[in-house]
Amino acid sequence: MNKTELINAVAEKTAVSKKDTENIINAAISSIIETVADEEKVQLAGFGTFECRNRSARQGRDPRTNTTIEIPASKAPAFKAGKAFKDAVNK
Repeated sequence: MNKTELINAVAEKTAVSKKDTENIINAAISSIIETVADEEKVQLAGFGTFECRNRSARQGRDPRTNTTIEIPASKAPAFKAGKAFKDAVNK
């Protein structure tokens, strides 16, 4: 399912116009992105948790030249599915 299909599915289930549904979904996604970028968690009960995880600097290897390279520290978004989500997938 892509974003357009999601908008259509939510619009059908809620009887809200597609344009309003698109605005709501875009606002929700941007709010999640902004919150995680500020290194705060977004917890949606029954769905899951979005968070920012810090990756430390580490050594890596360039596969073309087989030389050691330094991989800098970075931040990565992460999602952990909630129990209800996991149960729905594994039923």
